[in-house]
Formats: sequence, C-alpha cells, structure tokens
Amino acid sequence: NPRVLRACLLTAVPAWSHGVQAPGAGGPSSSSRPTATPRILRVCSHKYSPCHRWYSHKRSTSSGYGSCRALSYAQEHLADVARGKKLILQGGDCAEAFVDCALGPIESKLTMLLRMSMVLMCGTHLPVVRVARMAGQYMKPRSKATETHEGRQVCAYRGDSINSFDVADREPDPQRLLQAYFYSAATLNLSRSLLACGLGKMESVSQFPTVFHEHDDYADATARVVQVAMEPSLLAHVHAEPETLVQDVYTSHEGLLLAFEEALTRRVSNKYYNLGAHFLWIGERTRDLDGAHLEYFRGIANPIGVKLGAGVQADEVIALIKLLNPDNIPGRLMLITRFGARNVLDKLPVIVKAVRDSGAVVVWQCDPMHGNTVVLDSGIKTRHFPDIMSELERTFEVHQQCGTWLGGIHVELTENDVTECTGGLCDIRAHEVPVRYESFCDPRLNREQSLQLAFFTNDLVQRARQTHEASPSLTPL
Repeated sequence: NPRVLRACLLTAVPAWSHGVQAPGAGGPSSSSRPTATPRILRVCSHKYSPCHRWYSHKRSTSSGYGSCRALSYAQEHLADVARGKKLILQGGDCAEAFVDCALGPIESKLTMLLRMSMVLMCGTHLPVVRVARMAGQYMKPRSKATETHEGRQVCAYRGDSINSFDVADREPDPQRLLQAYFYSAATLNLSRSLLACGLGKMESVSQFPTVFHEHDDYADATARVVQVAMEPSLLAHVHAEPETLVQDVYTSHEGLLLAFEEALTRRVSNKYYNLGAHFLWIGERTRDLDGAHLEYFRGIANPIGVKLGAGVQADEVIALIKLLNPDNIPGRLMLITRFGARNVLDKLPVIVKAVRDSGAVVVWQCDPMHGNTVVLDSGIKTRHFPDIMSELERTFEVHQQCGTWLGGIHVELTENDVTECTGGLCDIRAHEVPVRYESFCDPRLNREQSLQLAFFTNDLVQRARQTHEASPSLTPL
C-alpha cells in the first residue's frame, strides 16, 4: 500500500523483527542478497503491513557501490587515528541534493576537503584521513514532522531521498529512494574519476583566498602550504608517497533510513557489510540502546560512529561501546561529541574519563557545529563561528586533561561563498545571513571559515601533541 509506505517514512524509528525472511527469499535472485538478515518492520499509526514486491524486487536488483577491501583500509586508517598517528577530517553538506550530482559541485566539495587536509598536514606533520559527507547524505532527521509555510502546515523536508525541498512537492515518495541510490553511485564514480584525473594533486588544491595571504595571522602558514604544494617532497615526514598524499577520500553518511541501508547490505566471508558507504554514523536522535539503529549497526562490519550530545550519560556511552564494539577492535567505533561550547567543560570530562577507564579503544571526534545552532529573529538557523572555535578548543582541552587523544573534526561546510554562519575572517553579520543562504537544511561554513578552522585546528593539535608526547601510543611520527 503506497500510502502506508509514505506514512512509514514520516514516523519514528522502525523496530527490528528477528528471524523473518525477506519477501521473495529463495527466488531466482536470492543469491545476490544476504541470507538470514533481520527484516525491518515499520511502526506507524496504520496496521502493520510487510514489505511488498516493489521493495523486494528493487532490493534484489540494486547492488552496493563500495568494496569490502576499501572498508578494511578505512578501518585501518581509523585505528591509526585512535593511536594518535593520524588525524581525521570529515566534512561536507548538511544534506546533499540530487541537483548537485554534477561535475562542478562535486569537484568543489572534494577540493575544499583536500585543501583543508593540506593545511592540517603541513601544520601538524600528520597524515590526514579524509571522509566526505557525500554519496549518500540524502536523508535528514527532523525535530518536527511539519513546518508552517505561508500560513499552512506542510511536511518537513527530510532529505531528497524522501521528499523535495520545494514546498509544493513535500509528499514523501518511495521512488526517491531509488533516485538516492543512483545519485549516490554516480557521485562516487565521478569522485573517483576526478581524483584519478589529478584533482588530488597538490598543486590543484593549493589555491587560497587572498585574505589568507594578506592577513598577519595566516600569511606565513599559507605560504608554507603553497610551498609544500610546489615541492611535495617536503612532506616526506608524514610517511606517504607525495603523489598520493591527497588522493584517498572515503564516503560517509548518517545511517538513518534502515530500509535503504539494509538494501545495500551484503554478506561477505561470514560478515555483513554496508556497501553504500565506507563509514556510517548513528545520529543523536537515533542512538537509543533498545532502538532499531543500534541493532542494525552492531551487525555490520563497517567502521561506524555515534553522535553524542550534551544530554548523554556516561553509563549510556559505555553500554553503546559494549554493544557496538564488544571485541574492542581499533578503528571500529568513533565517538563524535557535539555538546555545544557552553556545555563542554562541565559535561564532557565525565564521559571521556569513563571511556578511558573502561579500556575501550575508540576514535574521538569533535562536531563543533550541531551543538551551537541558534535561530535568528527572522526564523533562520545560523551558527556563530566563535562558538564553533570555542567548542573545538575546549574539547581539545578536556582530552588533554584526561590524557586522551582527540583525533579530528566533523564539520558541515561548502566551497561556496555562502553567508550561513556568522563571524570569521569574512565577518558575516546576523543581518547578512539570508543574503546567500543556500543550504537545504542546517548552516554550513563557507570557504574562508573552513580554512580558518583548519588553521586553528593546527594550533590545537600541536598543543595536544606536546601534552601527549610522553605516551607511547601517541608519540608523534
């Protein structure tokens, strides 16, 4: 029933039903699907109805677009991040749009991520693991099911894979899930082609805005990055081949709509892999210990993450770790904190100490964006760049005090000259936010703000390494 399926996409977290065979299992195409995979039951106000032939057919004909080998490499890199031997830089759009599956937007996103990683490598002398929020970030959780537009209630925008940003087309449409699959695959293929054709070469990502060449605080550091771009051999201390230093970019998205994620899950060598991304994370709203998302995530072999907000308790985090990484595999689990600048010093230390004392090996990452979102009088959401910098700095301070390693940052950003976040070198004011607000969801850092944050992170990492250099697992390379 299409109406039931549409309603299901708007409801709360679905629940797992164990031991229920997928519709059509055992048919001609069943060999292409994992066997004995738990099925998702949709919980909504309607009487439950199992998936129909539409879902079964599309699931059996859609293969993943990643590889198990790449997932293993990603986990190995993240294990090095956990040991303090590498950094992780994760960034991209808050919500991808189908319309941005094109050469220009994809090239801009990759260039921004690569340019920031160059800044980090030159400043910290550490290799950087690059993870893009792309090739699948088409779904968004929303705090409200509806919103008011010109005096009438409409469905909230939940990502292009569910409904359209256009207010006139907010009715959820299951066919959009198929579009999300094909746009994700196309984005990944185009990204690979761009990197293979030289986008990852150092000289192609060494162009910096004029303000960084002219500003007293950044001129020397910027000149150093440009110099290294012209002479890659200067980065030999990061133990990587110069021509491949910036070519590896992994993809990631929030694993929100489990029906979509399950469709891209395959059994390989007695393990289940989600081949729709290298890395997936569980959002702050869907990390319930008894929820469907943890049940799915604990069964896949991908490296995974969990967003942790200021309301999380230490015992919850320990329970999450035991459930998601019972074998304590390095690089398997990333804890992504998003407490907000005002809450970090009061609430984060108890969480970090509890994880440290438990002996769990995790990758710590800071998301300084989501906990610092504010709404202007006009109703537009924004983030103040000083608050973002403050949360990042305070998070580094907490980890230094606890003797742990903060492995990197997770930010929403764009190469475009947008005015979505206030402050920074571009000095965007509150009244200027609507001028170039292009995000379909939450506000992103623009090019100047992103690079400024990268330079700021350099200073924080250097300070942290001085604190940790006595620890064998955190000895600088």
